[in-house]
Amino acid sequence: MHLQHARDRKAHLLGIAAEALAATEPRIAGARPGGLALGLTVRGETAEGPDYAIAVRYLDEEPCRRALDSLRAEAAADLDIRHTGWIHALSTPAPTPPDLQRRIRPLRPGLSIAHEDVSAGTLGAFVTDVDGSLFALSNWHVLAGSPRAESGDAVLQPGPADGGEQADRVGTLDMTVPLAPGQVATVDAALARLDETTVDSTYPVGPVESATSAVGGERVGKIGRTTAVTAGRVSAIELDEVVVDYGPEMGRLRFDDQIEIEGTDGAFSAGGDSGSLIYTEDGVALGLLFAGSETGGPGGTGLTYVNPIELVLDALGVQLANGCATTP
Repeated sequence: MHLQHARDRKAHLLGIAAEALAATEPRIAGARPGGLALGLTVRGETAEGPDYAIAVRYLDEEPCRRALDSLRAEAAADLDIRHTGWIHALSTPAPTPPDLQRRIRPLRPGLSIAHEDVSAGTLGAFVTDVDGSLFALSNWHVLAGSPRAESGDAVLQPGPADGGEQADRVGTLDMTVPLAPGQVATVDAALARLDETTVDSTYPVGPVESATSAVGGERVGKIGRTTAVTAGRVSAIELDEVVVDYGPEMGRLRFDDQIEIEGTDGAFSAGGDSGSLIYTEDGVALGLLFAGSETGGPGGTGLTYVNPIELVLDALGVQLANGCATTP
């Protein structure tokens, strides 16, 4: 299917899935029946461009069985169905090589960073606002972590889980895109206003100074606090109804219009990689990593979920910083 046909097909199938799920106990997605995400995946190329199918991702077989049966009856040949298990915000650190969890100056992408009351996540990118002020970009659940967090709270590098203390402060919490139970989100993002504005903004692929929308199938990379440099492939785009577990305080939140990535050589991400910038092999930003699943990827590995970078930048009113940045 070409892109617009696939989008129309997805919208139709979402209606079928919602009708089937409404008849099932709504125990997965809180306020609405859920646990079944639909998006688009590239299954090949044609002379006119990518050939799309419908990506179907489910958390648990039993509550989704009726919806899956309905989707298969309607469009079996057009479906890429995967069981993901639970999807979690990736802020709880896993074991990591020590390089990216140490105190490092000047700051650079991939380092451990977090709010003073959060464990640890990843410094994803440096961005600037209309006034030219420099900020560190990461996830809301890394730089804020709670509705109780306030602008001006300390942000540490490394994060507290990696030994960060007040003496390791690199800035303060600034703008956030709030998350709240019962609301549909598209981004998990926040900014830290930096105390020092001399940074090293290069990535393993060199500078990443431009952004674009994912179309599916791209080869991508990231550098993150836990798994360092990894490679993957965009396995789905425009995923709606992605349910992510944020723990006891926030519960399970629903995200629309998300990107999915599968690792090409093992797992693409792990706990503590949240906030990593996703970029193409030629250094173009595609998204901001925020969550991962238990399974669904090659060889039984999990899948990684990513906010589209253009939605992130628009929500925060910033742009990617150009090169090694120094601001007044």
